[in-house]
Amino acid sequence: MSQKQNQVILITGASGFIATHIVRDFLHAGYHVRGTVRSSATAELVRQSFSQFAPQLSLVIVNDMSKPGAFDEAVQGVQGVIHTASPFQVFNVEDNERDLLRPAIDGTINILTSVFTHAPEVKRVVITSSFAAMLDISKGSWPGHVYSEADWNMTPYEVAAAKGAPAGLAYSTAKALAEHAAWDFVKTNKPNFDIATIMPPMVYGPNINATANLAKLNTSSADIYRLVSYQTKSSDDVPQNMFWSFVDVRDVSTAHLRAYEVLEAGGERFFLCAGNFTYQRFVDALRERIPEIQDRVPIGNPGTGTVPSSVYTINNTKSQKILGIQYHKLEDTVVDAARSLLKLEGSLPK
Repeated sequence: MSQKQNQVILITGASGFIATHIVRDFLHAGYHVRGTVRSSATAELVRQSFSQFAPQLSLVIVNDMSKPGAFDEAVQGVQGVIHTASPFQVFNVEDNERDLLRPAIDGTINILTSVFTHAPEVKRVVITSSFAAMLDISKGSWPGHVYSEADWNMTPYEVAAAKGAPAGLAYSTAKALAEHAAWDFVKTNKPNFDIATIMPPMVYGPNINATANLAKLNTSSADIYRLVSYQTKSSDDVPQNMFWSFVDVRDVSTAHLRAYEVLEAGGERFFLCAGNFTYQRFVDALRERIPEIQDRVPIGNPGTGTVPSSVYTINNTKSQKILGIQYHKLEDTVVDAARSLLKLEGSLPK
């Protein structure tokens, strides 16, 4: 994976929260990046974000990644692929199969088929999967279990696609089935490339997305912003955890870069997780590190943010050993995330 300046890396979904960091890291590393976006307006915003890298960055429009051949043109002439594009919105979903399952699965199959058919120089494809692809929802907080790359979400397609099935269940199942489809594709077709998959839980950290606005934030940024927004008061209740594991977006981005570059990463799944959290720890860090907004951050019960012993734990040693990831601390992650959102709001200088 040498001679970076001569390599073109395709990054799908290039305007996304995670993908924007990946684009930045690959550009900084010296690669040429070709990003896919869904509109010319979005393409222009991405170009503006990386104006200093104009000679290294190009963008192509892929309106619907679920259509066969959607990526045929985009993959031509590239040497590597980072596939981040996937539906994430789980609110107001009308049809689980149409809106979540098929786009995730078909999009993954389509990118691999396009690479297999039209991009013979590609030796590795890195796919953004999710902790959702590992999570056994039926176990709840699963006391005593240690989640690792050995875990798979085993929910059947039919259950997730059924009328009335929760959109969250369909989303997590879509991530698992899309990843299964990728591994099955490689096993069946034996292409010239191998794959690696990255599985993060809740991804927090600074939002550098040029398309971001406070009215339409990605899920994890919105999760942080509700703790520091103008509408929040120090007397408000601290949210209860519905989910326990987190990782910094910068670590996820680094993992994608290294999963592409490190030879031993081929054919591997990587659980990217810094550990477990509670919102009490979030607000404690925010109140201590950004004192000028204390009046709009819930107080709760300071110092009581220990994760309950009834919650599963995690094993992230594989990502550290093979990819060399050194995880950001929770306090740095949440504070940097909040500062980026407060700058977007205008209450802190840019």
